[in-house]
Amino acid sequence: MAGTRSSARLANGSSPNSSQSNAASTPGRAGSKRKSEATTGSKAKRGKKGSEKQQKTIEETLVTKDEDDVMEDQKPTDGTSTEPKLGPGMDESGIDELDPKAEADTTKEKEQKIEKIEIDQNVAPADEQANSTDAQKEEIGNTNSNGETSTMNDTGKLEPAKGEQTEHENTKTIEGNAVEKSSQREASTPSSILEKGIIYFFFRGRVNIDDPSNVDDLARSYLVLRPLPHGAKLGDGPIGDDGNNRILALPKKVLPVSPQDRFMVFVEQAKSTMEDIKKNHLTSSDYDTKTAGTRHTPAATPVAEGVYAITTTGRESHLAYIVTIPSELSEVQRDVGLSERGSFVTSIKNPQYPGPANTNLPQGPEFPQEFLDEFRSLRWMPLQPKFLDYKNCQILLIGSGTSDLSKATDQSGGDAKTNEDTPLEEMEKLEHEDEIRVEHLKGDDSVFEDLALNSKEYSKIPTTW
Repeated sequence: MAGTRSSARLANGSSPNSSQSNAASTPGRAGSKRKSEATTGSKAKRGKKGSEKQQKTIEETLVTKDEDDVMEDQKPTDGTSTEPKLGPGMDESGIDELDPKAEADTTKEKEQKIEKIEIDQNVAPADEQANSTDAQKEEIGNTNSNGETSTMNDTGKLEPAKGEQTEHENTKTIEGNAVEKSSQREASTPSSILEKGIIYFFFRGRVNIDDPSNVDDLARSYLVLRPLPHGAKLGDGPIGDDGNNRILALPKKVLPVSPQDRFMVFVEQAKSTMEDIKKNHLTSSDYDTKTAGTRHTPAATPVAEGVYAITTTGRESHLAYIVTIPSELSEVQRDVGLSERGSFVTSIKNPQYPGPANTNLPQGPEFPQEFLDEFRSLRWMPLQPKFLDYKNCQILLIGSGTSDLSKATDQSGGDAKTNEDTPLEEMEKLEHEDEIRVEHLKGDDSVFEDLALNSKEYSKIPTTW
């Protein structure tokens, strides 16, 4: 068959190459052929349910001015046939042999128009570009070990995939607050820490004694607890006030030191702002009596600041602390029972049973029934932080007899996980962060800024009596 086609071409007096060149150089016929093929393809699809129109290529949609002119010349004007007659310079297909220079000009013009159309199609409208950018945001990114892909945010910054840990992505800082919420810290904080936060120690002198000279001149001591979120870390600045503060009163004036020291404390006010605690419990006041005249109650004096944790070891609960202010304890702090590090065994008293006569309060705590049910028939149970949110809740503090926190932070009876820090490691982290925060504020005087206290109205942290 191939030989037959070659013989036919030779009989017609044209070579295969010249025939192909002539066919390619005649835009009128080429355009007509593509139009016919497009029409045939459309008819072939007609009748098929759900068929879609076939998209044409750029070359198929391109019709130049020269092609329009050729097709217009081929239209019949007098009803005669449009089939061209053979003449000089024509082959049997009726196609003129174009001048090589004219052919080159026509080809160049076609290439320029094709290039222009391609450029126009590459420049998408603004809304299409926006959609394209959104698609890129969803596709661009890294895939973590769980198969989750990081995405690009609206500012063009690549956001890590869920579960990826970076230095800053998992930390949220509340404006005007040194407390930073960290998902990484949340994961590493041990479950045996029931609560952590900042603790302040105060004492108040007896009536009309503004400057106590020893422990005997004290009327009462206080502990102020400021809980932090479980996964919180400390940055710069004062601690924000979330209204979840508690003040605990210690009638014995000093903290228990040895296991033989068993002192009762009670919640004097709970779920309160520091402004309320300052106004109702820490400021000075004057009052008149019929026998002694005007009496003066001095303002409470801050003794120390530190970090604390309420921990559980399974059968016991502990209140452990590490002092950060002052940097070195003096005579006053040691006389009231403070150490650089200390802890107490803690228990909650069942309000349904009477206590010692000298520790009874006029009114007990208003625990919900489900709280009371947890006591069963027990008079005491290990401390849980939720009980501290009720006024008049009574807690027994038992001295540990040592500044070693190993017993208070023991996890042998807990369900420690491999990715968790020990309670002591978490407390030491918090201690270090608080030391840096205090250093960036006003040193030992930062306690006044934390508690929104006016240093002119309150005595500075004492070092000697």
